[in-house]
Amino acid sequence: MVSDGFRACWTEAPGRAAIRSGTLAPPADGEVRVRALHSAVSRGTELLVFRGEVPASEFARMRAPFQQGEFPAPVLYGYANVGLVEAGPPALQGRHVFCLFPHQTHYNVPATAVHLLPEGVPPARAVLAANMETAVNALWDAAPRLGDRIAVVGGGVVGLLVAWLASRMPGCAVELVDLRPERAAVAAQLGLRFALPQAAAPDADLVVHASGQPQGLITALGLAAFEATVLELSWYGSRAVALPLGEAFHARRLTLRSSQVGHVAAAQRSRWSHARRMALALALLRDDALDALITDHAPFDDLPQVMQRLAGGAPDTLCHRIDYP
Repeated sequence: MVSDGFRACWTEAPGRAAIRSGTLAPPADGEVRVRALHSAVSRGTELLVFRGEVPASEFARMRAPFQQGEFPAPVLYGYANVGLVEAGPPALQGRHVFCLFPHQTHYNVPATAVHLLPEGVPPARAVLAANMETAVNALWDAAPRLGDRIAVVGGGVVGLLVAWLASRMPGCAVELVDLRPERAAVAAQLGLRFALPQAAAPDADLVVHASGQPQGLITALGLAAFEATVLELSWYGSRAVALPLGEAFHARRLTLRSSQVGHVAAAQRSRWSHARRMALALALLRDDALDALITDHAPFDDLPQVMQRLAGGAPDTLCHRIDYP
């Protein structure tokens, strides 16, 4: 029986979340009803939203596809939901799907908004799809070449996925750089070389920064070789970032470039839609080794407390999965 009731986790005020209940209308023509199985909390953007750190200038640009409410709060925000289609077009009924939907137990969306999970990708791992999509887009922006020396600064989920994808390019030497020695174990599970910042190999042809901290970007600039590119994946919300753009920045002719998943990378944009990019991201999740990135899980009812814990730090957590009843 298809349920019309739902529960959703809202940020009621900066730093405080609560679960609200409601009732759904029947799915309209062209819509599907999805029962959530798992979702994931973004350690980057979503926690900035939870803490109320989205600048007013970015309120429109930072809206999630199915966001409800307005920044700073109350707002229903999130974009990593995996579920089972309970009603809608016959070809989709009973199928597992990924959707860029917030943390909600049941929801109606256009059928075009859900992405079928490919064979070999379990629903519990598919919560990494949005992170993988970001990593794919980052490497399109970075355009590494065969044989490049690549440093990835920041061993969070996105940084680990970027490093893992880059390491599969023939001839590339990839090093994951992070302040936390415990990231070495996760890097090893993904077949990656690991270094603390003070021991990282210099003169990288490409450096990708994904730590979310200004000091990490300073480290990334220091690792870049002559005329190398430093790709910035971190978003700092309302925080100002001071960088050493004197010193050797100009003499080494460095390029500092931003990357953001909201638009398909320019080099691919004429041929790749968002849907095609997401299909690729999901297909890349077939490797069992990626389960190492999901370090924590909790039931949906605990999500408000999980958000508070993650916003307070929780350095040992990579991807925190939420499991639905």
